[in-house]
Amino acid sequence: MAEIINLNKARKAKERVDKSVRAMENRARFGRTKAQKMADAEEAYRRTRLLDDTKRED
Repeated sequence: MAEIINLNKARKAKERVDKSVRAMENRARFGRTKAQKMADAEEAYRRTRLLDDTKRED
């Protein structure tokens, strides 16, 4: 015989899992210190400056 499940409980459990996965992704994406953000900004600026300095003008 098939196991009877409460669909409301299953839906809520799935939402909890989805929410925790989304929270993990957000922590990885946005959970950085100010120093890390500044280092990334400086690196991006350095790369942009390097590309601009190597351009040749006709």
